[in-house]
Amino acid sequence: MKYSYTKKFALYILLAIPAVATAQTNTNGSGANAISTAVPFLNITPDSRSGAMADAGVAITPDVNANYWNPAKLAFLDNGDHLSLSYSPWLRHLVPDVSLAYLSYAHKLDDRNTFGASLRYFNLGSIQLIDDNQNDQGTYKPNELALDASFARKFGENLSLGLTMRYIYSNFSNGAFVAGGNTSQNKAGNAIAAGVSLYYNKPYGDSSVFAFGAHISNIGSKIAYSEGGTKYFLPTNLKLGVANTWHFDDANKLTVAFDINKLLVPTPPIRDTDGNIVSGKNDDVSVPAGLFQSFGDAPGGFSEELKEISFSPGVEYWYNNLIALRAGYFYENPNKGNRKYATFGVGLKYQVFAFDFSYLAASQQNSPLANTLRFTLSASFGGNK
Repeated sequence: MKYSYTKKFALYILLAIPAVATAQTNTNGSGANAISTAVPFLNITPDSRSGAMADAGVAITPDVNANYWNPAKLAFLDNGDHLSLSYSPWLRHLVPDVSLAYLSYAHKLDDRNTFGASLRYFNLGSIQLIDDNQNDQGTYKPNELALDASFARKFGENLSLGLTMRYIYSNFSNGAFVAGGNTSQNKAGNAIAAGVSLYYNKPYGDSSVFAFGAHISNIGSKIAYSEGGTKYFLPTNLKLGVANTWHFDDANKLTVAFDINKLLVPTPPIRDTDGNIVSGKNDDVSVPAGLFQSFGDAPGGFSEELKEISFSPGVEYWYNNLIALRAGYFYENPNKGNRKYATFGVGLKYQVFAFDFSYLAASQQNSPLANTLRFTLSASFGGNK
């Protein structure tokens, strides 16, 4: 049986595999050269703490969700076991049944070494299938997941390094699909990736701490969704961040953080009607070549390379280590995705348990990200009180 998919599935494909559309046009009609990859769910913020700080998380004080933001920070966790579960309804303005769930775990092996693991599950809801005659053929539930294992080690009192291995599974089809009258065999995509990370913190003055973090994630094989079909880049990603924490007294603490983010995949070149490259570089290259090429291949030169960097300033205030208030603002250039939003959130701690909540308020009208909610419940066991 040949199947075609409803408009709802077409929306999922557009949102979940933007590699099928390597350019877009912004609201004023000018051309945009956005970078596209497969499995973009890997770069969706999973937890509420950093979600409330506009996706700033590389250098803020360590917690178990460092598995995602900067695994090197795991080495600075308190002794014992740490567990966190996060959930977010995703794109709920467009579809009602898409969600992201994230489970994160860390265990201190000794004073210097920490093991971390996490599972990310992206549920794309139920898709109605129809045949060529528009007859109902039941439903299908596409999904994606990533399973991580990390190791972090301290090198001295202030520095740690981390290494992560990741397995990625992306399944959008239950078999053949019809496009333009041609039938092609679809399959689930699989990939292996690695990440490297660094964390440095340094107390200064009487009660302040400065921290720096760096994390390169998703360095791995390309992924394909059909036998012999096009292979797409993973969202290899560079995050750099700084954070400064001031302890005003025993009850009041303030952290200001600032992260920058850049995809380390080739920028699509500008081509003429015959497919010849007019400006930029060929983006059909190997993964290592694409990683290094990404720093200087934008058709618009260095000014366009700067536009590919997004910014995430955020703040976090703690009172008596019981209640936290957070806020931030995310900015992305209009020609490179045009995401702009403010975020807010709260955190509550009680003994070994913590609950965090975040809310995203998009600055653009009709933004699919508007009113995004995130919920996180975490606990720490067996460590220092």
